[in-house]
Amino acid sequence: MSKKDEFSKRRHFLKSSVIAGASVGSAMSTHSALAQTTEGSFLEIDPWTKTQGSTFVNPPYGLPSKYEKNVVRLLPSPAPTFLTGSRTPLQSLHGIITPNGLVFERHHAGVPDINPDLHKLVIHGMVDRPMVFTMDDIVRFPSESRIYFLECSGNSAAELKKASNQTVQQIHGLVSCCEWTGVRLSTILQECGIQPGAKWALAEGADGAAMTRSIPMNKMMDDALLVYAQNGEMLRAEQGYPLRLFLPGYEGNMSIKWLRRIKLGTEPWQTREETSAYTDLRSDGKALQFTFAMEVKSVITQPSGMMKLKSKGFYEISGFAWSGNGKIRRVEVSTDGGKLWGEAVLQEPVMDKSLVRFRFPWMWDGAPATLMSRAVDSSGEMQPTMDGVIKAKSVNTFYHNNAIQPWSVAANGEITNGR
Repeated sequence: MSKKDEFSKRRHFLKSSVIAGASVGSAMSTHSALAQTTEGSFLEIDPWTKTQGSTFVNPPYGLPSKYEKNVVRLLPSPAPTFLTGSRTPLQSLHGIITPNGLVFERHHAGVPDINPDLHKLVIHGMVDRPMVFTMDDIVRFPSESRIYFLECSGNSAAELKKASNQTVQQIHGLVSCCEWTGVRLSTILQECGIQPGAKWALAEGADGAAMTRSIPMNKMMDDALLVYAQNGEMLRAEQGYPLRLFLPGYEGNMSIKWLRRIKLGTEPWQTREETSAYTDLRSDGKALQFTFAMEVKSVITQPSGMMKLKSKGFYEISGFAWSGNGKIRRVEVSTDGGKLWGEAVLQEPVMDKSLVRFRFPWMWDGAPATLMSRAVDSSGEMQPTMDGVIKAKSVNTFYHNNAIQPWSVAANGEITNGR
């Protein structure tokens, strides 16, 4: 978009805001008049201004306000005997960083209790010098911090068959975005001496499932990290404490938590997690393996399912976009079910393999509407419709659902899943 076009768009938006402001101002004037009839009660000193507040060291580890108690991860309902995961409340987040206490979880054998002083990482196989690293060894290497999204490949999977959930948290909550701190895996692999012919690596976790995945060496030598910190503090136990592998842009199952072993070899190991699961079943019954990257995707979070617009007027449509294949180049928003699209503003920073916040101005006239977003990434790929996903893959597909999410707005302001 040229500077002239951008200026014209902003000027149109400001004009719309003035119109919206007139109705908002009227409502505020009415409210002020009511307040004045109560003898200036709106100027009375609130009770919390009259008392000494609590000391900031209570509790020692800071907690959110009690008034935000409903902003929590979503657990399965009804809860199974053994919980295996939770979902991030995307509709309640601001910016792009997911607080550690709200990052989604996915486990295959629970969360192990690992003493970092006893934990070790073994690197062996096709290396000149098989080595064992303690956590003290690893944190001595040069570190770096990067902001990346993490998404389960089963995110939004249930929607491939039917509209089965209502909120953005229920449908898309298996994605989070954090600042990850650790050591480039390539740095440590080079310490061990990579042998010619090593094309794949096997990563294994120390949990009860001994989670293992085969990973191409070009990814391991590119941007893969050995992560020990998240959002400025050491990893939470449920996120792999004390050490996890992190593969930016790849399906979350491959970023092995509680990492204990990496073995280099010539070909993939065909583990359980890449044969019986995490494959794409085709219409002919064959399974496509090793579809690692999470494809371009976006979702509107404000307003979204189970919310309600209280009155006509201006609303800012906002949400997230991301891609495992690079940066988000553009996000478009439609308020009429995809007939017309307008370009949203991308909030800086716009980074590689990270969530990006988009914003779009909307004047709701009180009529039924369908809100949608679609993203385009730096590879040129555009987010498809649900029919497009099924056509490109198959009716049997389960993983990597990156279809456009519609939200239906009723005349009374109630919002539901428009799938």
